[in-house]
Amino acid sequence: MAQHAAKGARFQAVTANRLSDGEVVYFSADNRWVERFTEADVADGTEAAEALLARAMPDDFEAHVLEPYLFEVLEDGRFYKPASVRETIRAAGPTVRLDLGKQAEAKAE
Repeated sequence: MAQHAAKGARFQAVTANRLSDGEVVYFSADNRWVERFTEADVADGTEAAEALLARAMPDDFEAHVLEPYLFEVLEDGRFYKPASVRETIRAAGPTVRLDLGKQAEAKAE
């Protein structure tokens, strides 16, 4: 299982790809897979992150998502944002056309 969080990262979230359509999803505080990073549950500390990952992987998780993993999140004032370029791109959508993906939805709002 891939781990994309730096060792000792304070804030972490869980992501995966939904099996039905390949969409990037995040594990939320109410134990659902959601499409928006802003709805992701962010764990504070290593133990909380490990517990969050365990919650995201019940016995039947493989029927819904592919390989959930932790990734580092940075606190940005009142908000959180992915720490790596990889996770920033996954959260926003394709980089080649800004009229596609999640960034297109954000412009429409």
